[in-house]
Amino acid sequence: MKESVLRMFDRGIVLLNAVGRWVGPLTLRLLLAWEFFESGLEKAMGDNWFADIMERFPFPFNIIPTDVSWQIATWSELLGGIALAIGLGTRMFGVSLFVLTVVAIASVHWPEQWMSLSDLAMGYVISDNGYGNFKLPLIYLAMLVPLILSGPGKLSVDALIARRFKVGA
Repeated sequence: MKESVLRMFDRGIVLLNAVGRWVGPLTLRLLLAWEFFESGLEKAMGDNWFADIMERFPFPFNIIPTDVSWQIATWSELLGGIALAIGLGTRMFGVSLFVLTVVAIASVHWPEQWMSLSDLAMGYVISDNGYGNFKLPLIYLAMLVPLILSGPGKLSVDALIARRFKVGA
């Protein structure tokens, strides 16, 4: 009895692992794809406000002309969103969106002033009440890490290419 329960448990774990290699990364990719594409679309349809915050961009991003930065951010989010959705160049786009998000946290979402960790913690929110709002971009960073380190999963163009040309694990 005990052994059959353990065998069933083992089979369940094997099944979850197999499904997880297909569905787990796909859910991360689709959610991130939507969020980044939507942000890029908002930039594409809106006015460039980077000039207002350029002094807050970390080096070397603060020396790039604001129009160039705006275009880089817009197209990184639009193309990165599409690429994540289909799982093409996932690691490369994951790294570029990670860097873009770190720059966004530093220049837009980080509190302008904080004197203690409790002050900083007040910025760990979704909406800005004068203390920053870095919670959501931090969640995006955490979601990008498994895609960067482990890849896009089996349900992706990257995996299809790897199977076709028998590259990767």
